[in-house]
Amino acid sequence: MVEYFIKGGFLMYPLLGLFVIGIAFAIVKFWFLMRSSINSRKFFDKITDTLEKSNVKNAIEVCERTRGPLSALFHAGLERTERGLSYVERAIENEAAIQLGFLERGMVWLSTIISVAPMLGFLGTVQGMIIAFDTIAKSNDIVPSEVAGGISTALLTTFSGLAIAIPMQVFYNYFVNKVDRMVVEMEDYSNRLVEYLIEKDMVAK
Repeated sequence: MVEYFIKGGFLMYPLLGLFVIGIAFAIVKFWFLMRSSINSRKFFDKITDTLEKSNVKNAIEVCERTRGPLSALFHAGLERTERGLSYVERAIENEAAIQLGFLERGMVWLSTIISVAPMLGFLGTVQGMIIAFDTIAKSNDIVPSEVAGGISTALLTTFSGLAIAIPMQVFYNYFVNKVDRMVVEMEDYSNRLVEYLIEKDMVAK
């Protein structure tokens, strides 16, 4: 692998940098999404049970002790129950936009690596092919093994670029799917909370 890396030329270094950055980002993003994920059903039941047995203030305290975007939405809505339904709904919508920004933060960089890595690989291959054909043009006696070797070396950067982009695309698709599912749950259980507050007459008129 080290021999192939050296043969690939100087563009292998930025490709290696993209790979390291992509892997580091994927690990951090995976850890962040895992920490942000909670059992939405259990949390909703816990909040409603607290509201049933105690009061809104204690339910807010439960939200403060729970991590994740859903607890932030519930916290924002419950804090405004005394001001009326429109304030509750607006607070939840505003907080949802903020939390969505947090969930999607940094995804653009992973998408950039997916796009740039293959292009760098193709650039290296084109450069290598130019050098190979230039060598052929200057040579009086073409040796097939040397030509094949030059072309093989030129293709190393394309291989490396694709080898980086493919796993990064898998990570990206996983993160997008995870965020989408979390957003759907946030919307669903936020609506359930609002309906519960209306049903139990816990929102100011």
